[in-house]
Amino acid sequence: MVMADDLDDLLDEVETKYCSRDKQKNKQLNKNRKSTEDDLDDILNDITVDPDFKPIKSSDVKSSNQTVIRPESARRCFPLYLGGSASSLGMANSLTPRSCDQMRCTSCDFKVAIFDSFEWDASTDYLFLRNNCPDFQRLKSKLRSKRGCRAYCCQCCHRSVSTLEKLTDSALKWVCGKH
Repeated sequence: MVMADDLDDLLDEVETKYCSRDKQKNKQLNKNRKSTEDDLDDILNDITVDPDFKPIKSSDVKSSNQTVIRPESARRCFPLYLGGSASSLGMANSLTPRSCDQMRCTSCDFKVAIFDSFEWDASTDYLFLRNNCPDFQRLKSKLRSKRGCRAYCCQCCHRSVSTLEKLTDSALKWVCGKH
């Protein structure tokens, strides 16, 4: 009987020494998993769904010829046009060419500034634009007044345009920033 008691004591000691650590780790992991699931449930419950929202099913679409009208916030000019001060500003498409007034530069990540009835001086350079754009008061030292022309610039590039033209110059990294 003494040997059985000694064996039980030894097994209890091993169990408390080694198995309790594993149980504690498992309890902690389960606790962390549960708190993460609770957090995700809270986030999902915070999302409010519009009760009038009805997803479009493919069976609801009658014809593939229908024009899809994108929401105002997702509209972009295509193709992108630059134009002189005589051309109208706004969103452009192939049917209504307009000078885009929401351009951004993908190189310097700045909004393109537009100045009607001005053109850039030939001495305008990158460093000048980098230090002074988009402040007109600081830029006007390199702008010359010219009727019918429009000066465009970001912090890394500039262009003067007098007629409506597609933006095809690969040196200009300008894109429509959505209308």
